[in-house]
Amino acid sequence: MSDPAELHAQQVAFWNGPGGERWVAGQAQMEAMLAPVADALIAHASVRQGETVLDVGCGYGVTALVLAQAVGPKGRVIGLDVSAPMLALARARSAGVANIEWIEADAATHAFAPASVDLVFSRFGVMFFGDPAAAFANLRRALRPGGRLVFACWRTAEENPWIQVPAKAVFAHVPPPPRPGPEDPGMLSFGDPARVRRILTQAGFGAPRFTKLDLTIDLGGGQGLEDATAQALSMRPVSEVLLDQPDPVRAAAVASVRAAL
Repeated sequence: MSDPAELHAQQVAFWNGPGGERWVAGQAQMEAMLAPVADALIAHASVRQGETVLDVGCGYGVTALVLAQAVGPKGRVIGLDVSAPMLALARARSAGVANIEWIEADAATHAFAPASVDLVFSRFGVMFFGDPAAAFANLRRALRPGGRLVFACWRTAEENPWIQVPAKAVFAHVPPPPRPGPEDPGMLSFGDPARVRRILTQAGFGAPRFTKLDLTIDLGGGQGLEDATAQALSMRPVSEVLLDQPDPVRAAAVASVRAAL
């Protein structure tokens, strides 16, 4: 098993380097693609006026801003992320919003006030924890008695053709990267409900309830095939395996992704 501290350091480096910068640059397309998930997750969370909500992996703040409206002026939202580039955009977006606080910190180690939060919320932020059991245990301590944990995570690659189709097209030209370990963080690392259940149980939560959400993912934010191709190629793992490839190989991979989409 990989060392959790090393895995966490890799995640922090990625989200404060090219990963975070790429998400900021492409945030309009990414948000158009992921907005249906945010809408469904916020509705599922049953946010109430006056609540305190912790948005974990808040990124550039889109969901936190919606949550701030939902809790109202007597409520409070805390946006937590390890990515300085994305939090900088979140802070700029929230200028004048009084009930949001932004924290650049690790969910596993940040000293949250005990029993201070009504809802821990995350749209695609929890799969990147280097030590997920420790992170969820720390988040549970922040929850008030009767508090809720609601998050969205990706299922398996086979259930996400928007990931698998471009990857297969690229891997026809270059070897795929090494498969991550079963406990390593990553976008698809929570695809197994049994693993998620084990992690949450270790962290002290009760039995979780899983709800499958099937949506159409519109790569490129609905802007057409070229934008969809560019977005597919900008995401890991295909972006990494193509990074140092010669131009003819990259061109052939791009053409294959375009044709596959």
